[in-house]
Amino acid sequence: MGLFDFIKGEFIEVIDWVENDNDTVLWKFPDADKNIKYEAQLTVRESQKAIFMDEGQIADVYDAGRHELITANMPLLTTLRSWDKGFKSPFLCDVYFLSTKTFTNLKWGTPNPIILRDPEFKQVRIKAHGTYFVKISDPIKFIKQYAGTNKQIKIQALENSLREIVVQHFSEAIAEAGVSVIDMAANYSEIGAKMVPILQKEFDPFGIELVKFQIASTTLPKEVLEFYDKMTNMNMVDDLNKFQQFQQANAIEKAAENPGGGAGEGIGMGMGFGMANMMMNQQGQNQPPPTQTKEEIMKTLKELGALKKEGILTAKEFEAKKKELLARL
Repeated sequence: MGLFDFIKGEFIEVIDWVENDNDTVLWKFPDADKNIKYEAQLTVRESQKAIFMDEGQIADVYDAGRHELITANMPLLTTLRSWDKGFKSPFLCDVYFLSTKTFTNLKWGTPNPIILRDPEFKQVRIKAHGTYFVKISDPIKFIKQYAGTNKQIKIQALENSLREIVVQHFSEAIAEAGVSVIDMAANYSEIGAKMVPILQKEFDPFGIELVKFQIASTTLPKEVLEFYDKMTNMNMVDDLNKFQQFQQANAIEKAAENPGGGAGEGIGMGMGFGMANMMMNQQGQNQPPPTQTKEEIMKTLKELGALKKEGILTAKEFEAKKKELLARL
């Protein structure tokens, strides 16, 4: 190799970035402290930007395309270096490539339950998780406020940094939505839309754009779920007498599975009747009782007598239902 070839090998003539994965947000071109040749070729692909940095100062930013590195195409670097129009010497400069594509399916979630004010339950603890999409909208802000002197940044690192911001402002968006936790699943899109401007204010200083925010699921406390299930079942009941018979059948089945547990089952039966009576009061006192034939009433009396004999119904509960049924004959 001749002297000319040796000198030529010491200069960088082609600068580009071929992404080997889908996870890299920022990548520093490995110059090995070599000078960049004047008139070198810079190739920036779609969904990329190239940033030239001179001694820690951001200079020129290049969009997609092929760029010849001459003074006319490097206005900020030329100004920083005070180059004149006749400058054609090699130069040393750090070159960073940044991906501007949308990074999808970043995860967020509440590691611990958060307490929310709820219009129906007053205060409720919930856990939630979902996904969001981001892209780098301002490379200069991103490098200055987040990347710094890092030679490479993966989306996983950015995801970990943003997760705390997302969780912190999730409860704020829920409060603004004013939706009960019972109706939350039906309003995921609405809540997600409210999250975007709230989080965007936090992302703006880093040059990051929040493209989409999604809630995948919310988890309610056990007691709230149990109450909701009961209310759902009650709302499905049209015939209170059939509901009582359903409760009685469940009580008999449980009593057979748990001999000697009649007292506990009696409590459950009492609660069943109490819920039925509560529904009657809510539906209005003017609603006529369900119509039953004489045979159906006598059959119900026999079933109640069997429940009393098994110890599932107390004597007081049996007499109250007996009086009510006989009044229908």
